[in-house]
Amino acid sequence: QLQASGGGLVQAGGSLRLSCLDSGRIVSVVGWFRQAPGKEREFVAAMTWRADKKFYADFAKGRFTISRDNRDNTLYLQMNSLKPEDTATYYCAARRTSGIATTSGAYDSWGQGTLVTVSS
Repeated sequence: QLQASGGGLVQAGGSLRLSCLDSGRIVSVVGWFRQAPGKEREFVAAMTWRADKKFYADFAKGRFTISRDNRDNTLYLQMNSLKPEDTATYYCAARRTSGIATTSGAYDSWGQGTLVTVSS
């Protein structure tokens, strides 16, 4: 099971750090997606379990950072310089198959989502 947390209300330009606790299963890739109201779920960032590869959506480059702490099986998404268009429910996901993927269908497990609201 994946458990995401850390969402909330923040003003534009502010920062939030999302966390996702994993049960410690063996996976190959972990990542974050988001879904705004009325829109499709979209890829945000992903990394290999070994942290040797990371990949970001264009909108996330330079503002968001994905990382993991192996000691407590926690995945993080540090989000800086937040914009109103970043408002969405953010989901963490895990994939057993090797190789970073940017489509939601490629991921096997999902967290419950945490809401991020950025006010202007």
